[in-house]
Amino acid sequence: MKLHLKKTTASIMAVILLVGIFPYFLSKYFEINSEKQGIHVRLSLSSGQIRTLPLEEYLIGVLAAEMPAEFEMEALKAQAVASRTYVLKRMENRTTEQTYDVDTTEKTQAWISNQEIFRKWGIINYFKYHRKMVQAVEATSGKILTYNGQKIDAVYYSSCGRKSTERASDVWGTETNYLTNGPSGEENPSRFVKHQVYEVEPFYKALGFNQIPLELTEKDIVILQRTKAGRVKTLKIRNKVFEATDFRTRLQLPSTDFEYRIQGKKIEIITYGKGHAVGMSQYGANDLAKSGKDYTEILRHYYQDTKIEKVYG
Repeated sequence: MKLHLKKTTASIMAVILLVGIFPYFLSKYFEINSEKQGIHVRLSLSSGQIRTLPLEEYLIGVLAAEMPAEFEMEALKAQAVASRTYVLKRMENRTTEQTYDVDTTEKTQAWISNQEIFRKWGIINYFKYHRKMVQAVEATSGKILTYNGQKIDAVYYSSCGRKSTERASDVWGTETNYLTNGPSGEENPSRFVKHQVYEVEPFYKALGFNQIPLELTEKDIVILQRTKAGRVKTLKIRNKVFEATDFRTRLQLPSTDFEYRIQGKKIEIITYGKGHAVGMSQYGANDLAKSGKDYTEILRHYYQDTKIEKVYG
């Protein structure tokens, strides 16, 4: 019995050592690889601390946070190039006052640490999926997207839903030639459909109203303007006009493609898709990869008239 316990303990210790040491050596490989380029990302953690990481190592954590690990390799490669371009563009435009380049949230790019990756996937899937992320980063090492010789704003999101991609000007007010309307690339327009019901009081409070009516009527909400793709651009709630992007933020809606139903003291909002819909649809990228497109074709599909260039590696 003691011998059996010793063997069991030894096996457990071996697994713990393997789990602890293997990710360390993987990260060290990328540290050496990125150190040659001298490119480091300043990452603002949720704790408020600033962590500095080699760029290629940082991208592994971005892929693990931003895309489902089950996605096709070509979709992951497309994400790696977009994410690399995104952070390098931000680093290029940073000012001396900025203490970091990106944070770990969707405000910039989501990112999780090696320990968080392990907790997310578990021991078996960690080895399976971590290797996949590494391969996607390695295969595209140093590659970025450019337009007229300049790094692009390689923005992306989860899903277009039932409509085409959006023009940057319709969402943020700035005309960007490579961020315009185009096919979503998605096979399932109903992949992200969400129903959210609000009582009249929290609905109006979220929108900044001080005087709360007793109930909602059809006249209280008017869609004023739609984008070229058909999403809501501006709307009027009683006496206030809202940009749809602001309306979405205040009510924590997944997208600006929505319908609504008023039922007395309640309003049901049905949204389609997930995200701002400008640039690359991640689920669209995966659907395109499944159809046989490689990552270069996927990127050119979403970032029109751009080029893929290798700036190091």
